[in-house]
Amino acid sequence: MTTTLMLRACGRGMQFTARMTKQRGSEMRPMSIDSQPLTAKQNLTWPKYLEIRRQKRRWETAVTIPCTLLGLAGGVAYFGSLETDATKLIMGIDPLFFYGGCTVACMGLGYLIGPVVGSACWRLTHRRTMGLIEEKDREFHKRIVKNRVDPTAQSATNPVPDYYGEKIGSLHQYRQWLRDQAKFRRKAQFNEQ
Repeated sequence: MTTTLMLRACGRGMQFTARMTKQRGSEMRPMSIDSQPLTAKQNLTWPKYLEIRRQKRRWETAVTIPCTLLGLAGGVAYFGSLETDATKLIMGIDPLFFYGGCTVACMGLGYLIGPVVGSACWRLTHRRTMGLIEEKDREFHKRIVKNRVDPTAQSATNPVPDYYGEKIGSLHQYRQWLRDQAKFRRKAQFNEQ
């Protein structure tokens, strides 16, 4: 016997659907949409997690480009339409240079907002697996913190390699990151002695 339960969150328009199954003489247990037990689906492998992570980074980059261009276009549209008097300085700066700087600042703001918007869009499309992904994120960041090097030992000739592990998108890249961290440690210890 299969029963479907639907709950609606107040005022948010979100819904939760759970399928329950009951076998004769046993209690009801949750089932996923494709009739596999939820505990079996809760395993996210490292290669799959790193693939998801790389995909998220691509979304952020893909959305950053249009946001940057929109920021530039908005800055040009607003600051280009202002009437200026070349004889009156703005904060001691020629108005042309000031408005040009403000336009570039609008473009920079679009560049900064792009990854946030991209991440939000990506999270909307991956709502079902967010719990698993966040759990793996916590575990991944624990590994990064445990294995990364001490940044106080860096120098101009020996910079810290990818301190936050942002560019890791596969097991091969993770292993390379570990090798780079070990190489940095060896160089830092060799320079101290």
